[in-house]
Amino acid sequence: MLYGHGWGKLMSVINGNFEFGDPIGLGPVVSLILAAFAEGICTIFIIIGCYTRLASLILMINMTVAVLFYHLPAGDAFGGMETALLYLLLFTIIFLVGPGKFALDNKSRR
Repeated sequence: MLYGHGWGKLMSVINGNFEFGDPIGLGPVVSLILAAFAEGICTIFIIIGCYTRLASLILMINMTVAVLFYHLPAGDAFGGMETALLYLLLFTIIFLVGPGKFALDNKSRR
């Protein structure tokens, strides 16, 4: 589901539309590229089970930035940041538990 958000960001980067927020002071271009990489590329890595822990760590950082620097300053009630918190929880679990038995991470170790 997060890939849907990432796809839009990836298309913005590809099309050269760098209108994006600057939540942590890196500039809108860098912020958009980092968010597009996290939400668009790292979600694919998790889906196929490749570099699962690294991809989930990157997405944990992305969701933490979304909660702390976008939703909280905007005054969103819990419902406004509910999705980002849910993703943060899920990526934390994936990071701690690791990939499943059918993941490519496990196939490469054999």
